[in-house]
Amino acid sequence: MPDRTLDAPTTDEMVLRPMTTGDLPVAHALSAQLRWPHRLTDWAQAFAHAEGFVVERDGAIVATAQRWRWGAHHATIGLVIVAPACQGRRIGQRLMSALLEGLDEHTVLLHATPEGRGLYERLGFVRTGELRQHQGIAESAPMIALKPGWRLRPAGLHEAAGLQALDAAARGMPRDALIADLLAGADACVVLDHDNEPLGFAMLRRFGRGHAIGPVVAPDAEGAKALIAHLAGLNAGNFTRIDIDFASGLTEWLESIGLPCVDAPTTMVRGAPLAEPPGGPKMFAIVTQAIG
Repeated sequence: MPDRTLDAPTTDEMVLRPMTTGDLPVAHALSAQLRWPHRLTDWAQAFAHAEGFVVERDGAIVATAQRWRWGAHHATIGLVIVAPACQGRRIGQRLMSALLEGLDEHTVLLHATPEGRGLYERLGFVRTGELRQHQGIAESAPMIALKPGWRLRPAGLHEAAGLQALDAAARGMPRDALIADLLAGADACVVLDHDNEPLGFAMLRRFGRGHAIGPVVAPDAEGAKALIAHLAGLNAGNFTRIDIDFASGLTEWLESIGLPCVDAPTTMVRGAPLAEPPGGPKMFAIVTQAIG
């Protein structure tokens, strides 16, 4: 990714260059200015799987953005930040153009704030749905009764390949390295299986102000509730966040267990729609809004 000079409507020198691990503390500080909850550790984990850009103004970083390539045909975009003092200078558009370079044959997923949606639409993204960000102090949720033959159990030590396959089918893109990384660092990972066949899973892991539940993959809403209720119970009394697909229908139930909705970003895609095989596993809760 070559260095680029940005045309700006002022005499300030704006330089776009590849992001490095040395930029992470400043990127984290930028996100803190916007009151985003990410820890420096969260930035580092995301960047371990990403490519990114930063924009420097007179040598100081004022903007950042990342993209994640998942296989040969899919990508996600996130952590697009422009310092408040530099907004309105088309920096976001230049960042997005750089991120989209080389992705013309890819399906690209992102989650947009109201402020960013117009820019993404001009770049060819279309609305495909909404997220609901739920968070709060988790309560002990009543366990969801499962039908005969179904059970919840801890993930096994050598189960990564099965969980990676479930995630790829539900998300519509292969993310093996990410799932292996999350699994290695999760506080808990629970599997939903039927007659000893894994058909869903969910993780509880450190993120932001406390813990996050996600991803959550299940064959149906009842299975997703069973997974979430178990992990929320493990984290009862502590700050818990979960970002769900609004179409899942879980919003009211999450609010009933102490996790109110606090935000509703728009899901947008550029390129071919994400594949959703009928009868296959579904993605009920994402990893993060940036990664998808």
